Amino acid sequence: MKVIRYPERAEWSVLLERPHADLTALQSAVNEILSCVKARGDAAVLEFEKRFDHVSLSSLQVSSEEMDEAEALVPEALKEALSLAERNIATFHASQRFEGRRVQTSPGVVCWQKAVPIERVGLYVPGGTAPLFSTVLMLAVPARLAGCREVVLCTPPDKQGKVHPAILYAARLAGVSRVYKAGGVQAIGAMAYGTETVPRVYKIFGPGNQYVMAAKQQVSLHNVAIDMPAGPSEVAVLADEWADPAFVAADLLSQAEHGADSQVLLVTTSATLVERVQAEVERQLALLPRRELAASSLSHSKLILLHTMDEAVDLVNDYAPEHLIIETRDYATLADRVVNAGSVFLGAYTPESAGDYASGTNHTLPTSGYARAYSGVNLDSFVRKITFQEIAPEGIRHIGPAIEQLASGERLDAHRNAVTLRLNSLKQDRQ
Repeated sequence: MKVIRYPERAEWSVLLERPHADLTALQSAVNEILSCVKARGDAAVLEFEKRFDHVSLSSLQVSSEEMDEAEALVPEALKEALSLAERNIATFHASQRFEGRRVQTSPGVVCWQKAVPIERVGLYVPGGTAPLFSTVLMLAVPARLAGCREVVLCTPPDKQGKVHPAILYAARLAGVSRVYKAGGVQAIGAMAYGTETVPRVYKIFGPGNQYVMAAKQQVSLHNVAIDMPAGPSEVAVLADEWADPAFVAADLLSQAEHGADSQVLLVTTSATLVERVQAEVERQLALLPRRELAASSLSHSKLILLHTMDEAVDLVNDYAPEHLIIETRDYATLADRVVNAGSVFLGAYTPESAGDYASGTNHTLPTSGYARAYSGVNLDSFVRKITFQEIAPEGIRHIGPAIEQLASGERLDAHRNAVTLRLNSLKQDRQ
C-alpha cells in the first residue's frame, strides 16, 4: 500500500480518485446481449448461459425438488448462522416502517402519504468467486417486510447446472418467490424485459461485475428502476494512536479480498500506526487464500497520514466511502461529524464484516462517492409513497385565489379555470 504523508487539501481530489472501469467499452457488448434477450427470451438466456457460464440448461427455474435438496446439503451450523442474520436484518429493517400522518396544510385542505410496496422486484446475486448468500438476505428480507407481492432472484449456476445450496436455503428462509439460473447481463435483461419463464420486474437490486453494472444502467434508462449506481467495493478506516494495528489491518484486508478493483484507505494522524499497520497487512495477507485478489486491491490502496483529526474527518467526508470504520479514542464524537458514508462502524469491536453479515444493517451500499447523494438499500427501497389530498369547500375557497394567481402567472389558463369553475359554483350555491 502506498503511504501518503501530509497531503495538501489541493491534492485531495486526485489522491481520492477510485480505480475506474471504462464502461463505455462494454456498452456495445452489453447492448447486444440485452437486445437478444429482449427479442428471443428464454432461448437467448439459455444460449448465453452456455457461452458465459459454460453450462447447458434444460430450464431456467430452480425446482422445488432442488430447493429441498439444497436445504438438506447446508450444514446445521451455517443454517443457524443464517437464521441469526435473518432475524437481525428483519428486526432492523422492520424499525424503518413508514407511518403516514394526515396533515391539514390550510383550513379544509388535508394531505397525506401512503407507503405502497413495489409489486414485483428482481434480485441479482452474483456467483463468481464467492457464493454471496448473505446478499440474498440483505435484499429479500426487506422486500418481504415491505410486502412485495413477488420477489424473484437470478443467480448463475455452476458448470453442473446447480445453484450453491446456501443461496437456495437463504432464498427460502427470506421468502423469495422464485429462483432462476441466470447470471450476468442476460439475467438483468431477463428481469428487465421478461421472458417466457422469468417475469418482468419493476425494480432490480443487487451487486455484480462491470458488465452487470453496465446492464443495470442501460435498462434503467427506459425499462425498469434499479437500486443505485454501484462500482467496486471500498472501505475507509479512520484511526488514531489508540487503534489496534492488527484490527485495522484485518479490516483493510477484509475489504480488499472482495476483488482486484476494490479500494481500501487508512486515514490517520499517527505515523507509528501507519508503520505497524503496514507490517500487519503483510503478515495477515500471507495467510489468506484469496491473497492474490487482495494484493491487487492493495496495489491501488493508500495509507494517508494527516496532521490533525479535523483534517482526517474532512478527508473522509470528501471521499464519501461505502464503508467507514472509526477506530479512535473519541469515535462517538467523530461519528457525529460524518456526513458522507454508506455505513459507519464505530469502535474497536465493530468490524465491517459485522454489517456484511449479521448485525442487521444492510450491506448493499452506494460506492464510488455516491454516498454523497444515495442511501444504502433499506425498507423504503422496496416501497413507493403515494400522496393523497382532500379539499373541502372551505379549503378551495381558502387556497383557490392563490392557485388562480399562480396559474395565470405561468400562463396555464386551463389550470386556473379548473379552480375558477369550482369557486364560481360555490358562489352560486350561496346565492
